[in-house]
Amino acid sequence: MKNDKAHKLEILIKQLDLVEHINTFKQFFSRESSLYIEGDQELHFRYIKALDKIEFNAPPKIAEFSQIKGHLKKRGVLNFEQIFEIIKVARYFRYFKNRELDGLIGEWMDKFIIDERFLEIEEYFTHDGLFNENLDETLYGLSQRIKEHKNDMSGALKRMMSSSKLAGYLVDTQVHFINDEECLLVRGGFNHVLKGAVIARSSGGFFYVSPDTILKSKEKIRYIEQERETIFYDYAKKFSAKLGEIQPFIFFLDKEFDKFDNYQARVLFARSKNYQIIKSKNDSKIVLSNFTHPALHKAKPINVDFSKNILMITGVNAGGKTMLLKSILASALMAKYIIPMSLDENKSHIGSFKTVLSIIDDPQNVKNDISTFAGRMQEFSKIFEYKSALVGVDEIELGTDSDEAAALFKVILDDLIKRGQKVVVTTHHKRLAALMADRDDVELMAALYDEEARMPTYEFMQGIIGKSYAFETASRYGIANRLVAEAKSVYGDNSERLNLLIERGSQLERELKQKHKKVDDKLEELRLKELGLKEQREKLFRELDEQKYALKRSYTVAIDEAKIAAKAGDTKAIHRAMNKANKKLPQEKKQEVQNLEFKVGDKVKYHSQKGIIISMRDKKDATIEIEGMRIRVKTKQLKHTQIVKAKPKTNINLQVEKKAGLKCDLHGMRADEAVEVLDKFISDALISGWDEVIVYHGIGTGKLSFAVKNFLIAHPRVKKFDDAPQHLGGFGAKMVSL
Repeated sequence: MKNDKAHKLEILIKQLDLVEHINTFKQFFSRESSLYIEGDQELHFRYIKALDKIEFNAPPKIAEFSQIKGHLKKRGVLNFEQIFEIIKVARYFRYFKNRELDGLIGEWMDKFIIDERFLEIEEYFTHDGLFNENLDETLYGLSQRIKEHKNDMSGALKRMMSSSKLAGYLVDTQVHFINDEECLLVRGGFNHVLKGAVIARSSGGFFYVSPDTILKSKEKIRYIEQERETIFYDYAKKFSAKLGEIQPFIFFLDKEFDKFDNYQARVLFARSKNYQIIKSKNDSKIVLSNFTHPALHKAKPINVDFSKNILMITGVNAGGKTMLLKSILASALMAKYIIPMSLDENKSHIGSFKTVLSIIDDPQNVKNDISTFAGRMQEFSKIFEYKSALVGVDEIELGTDSDEAAALFKVILDDLIKRGQKVVVTTHHKRLAALMADRDDVELMAALYDEEARMPTYEFMQGIIGKSYAFETASRYGIANRLVAEAKSVYGDNSERLNLLIERGSQLERELKQKHKKVDDKLEELRLKELGLKEQREKLFRELDEQKYALKRSYTVAIDEAKIAAKAGDTKAIHRAMNKANKKLPQEKKQEVQNLEFKVGDKVKYHSQKGIIISMRDKKDATIEIEGMRIRVKTKQLKHTQIVKAKPKTNINLQVEKKAGLKCDLHGMRADEAVEVLDKFISDALISGWDEVIVYHGIGTGKLSFAVKNFLIAHPRVKKFDDAPQHLGGFGAKMVSL
């Protein structure tokens, strides 16, 4: 029986129209798993992003280890299928380990050290999980005996079919297998010429008969099979005992594979649908850019900034309000569980919430015998039990008087904000929207309506209250125009004007707040710039004072030395003191005089290279040719010079026999041998003029594939390469563009 938490999650997934998306995602798991990954979500996300940078094969389907671990703890005997489940996990991790990856995934794979006792068991199982009988002499002999008996049976049946007595009763001349029994298909009356047991009847009224002549061979085969089963059981006991000795290793494999399975499922699911992988941030802000709900096809992407505490969505009926609400809640839920989705991950930001709650469906039901409004109140009462929750309420005014509901829900929303909840609401209550619009922590959003086309645009605008367009929607869905016109008359012009005033007033108020915010931001920006300029000015003055002080001190020292020399009457000492003082004064740098006038054909020097000007855009930019290479430079970087005449070039024509083909097969080669062969193959292909070739390296342990990939990355004439299509080798080959 599923626990209450899992049941609530199932209901939420259904309410948010995520059932198909989640079911498709679950198909990428190797074994059944919960959506939530236990542990440090930030660390899990780092592993997922690291794995997303690697190309890898999906793991095989793996059974749960709970029963296997239970048998090992009790020293029970595992069957071959259970043993092979453990082997599949170990082999898959070895496949990753042999690739010698760097970074986070490489460090993780280095932790897997396979026990020698496990290797002794693994060698008895083929790639498909079959027991390798060739390793046991007795089993091999029994298998050969079974083949001999089957050949005898086949010969006996063939002789029987060629019998003239039975020919008139045979429906066809082939051996049939019914319930693992070799049979002949015969017509009625066969008992006069054929003794045997009827196994079954055909749809045409014929009989499948197992002849008595092969019963003896069948009995011998059954006896041999019993011997084989005894030997298999002995092996199962021996293997189970060894596995029991290395239980910690098996438990480690199981735990690590659970984590890896959660990572790879998310990576491969995202690749298959071109989705992005994003996780929750440590705040409550939600910003969606180009988000598309997975239940919608060819939908307009959603862009919404839900940074405040309440988002109130108003506007036209059937304009996408409910889907916007579901999209916001769905994005938060998927980010919490790191489930890939369609959005712009660089511009989107999704906060973290302990709980995601939705009040979407009409709670009225014959079984619970409550009204719509009463049911809504029950659901609202449960919200107050949570903290840090994201709550979505569709049609908040459903089921009661609109004026009373506006006052009631305003108070409820105020209290939810105090409790730290974040609430997104859809409503047609102009009054409720107007009551909430003056709060700084409330964001308004309206579904737009195309007046000319008389259709919703399925787009949204933030900061306004939108009309419901009930009359227009009624006309669009088939209500007679005369009825709609009469309804407008009953509704009255004053009510319509009031709605327009509320909408316009709300819009103007929001625009005014936005303008105030822009002015405040600009003032703050100017204040910060002013502070920066003041700091810069003070720094310059400090540097100037320091330089003045240093010069004054140097001047004083020089004068004192000159005075001492003058008193002594030493003319040479006076000159030495003056020279010393001059050296301490700032020296004026002599600028090298250079002719900056250049023209096409001038021989110039650019750094250490000599060339000639071949074109000029203006006096500042020139294109020069240096040893056959043309570069564009600034004229201030050039100097006039004489250029040495180029040495005469010698043309050499190399005649090479074109041996290159379009395919290079490296199967069975060592990595160094394969690289040498591949190098020659690429050179021949270039000389032959091929622009695309295919290289077969196989999958195997991954070492040859890794060596080929590194060689192609480093080769200067390889433009690009990628895995070949499935019909040309898939992951075992590379398409190389030259």
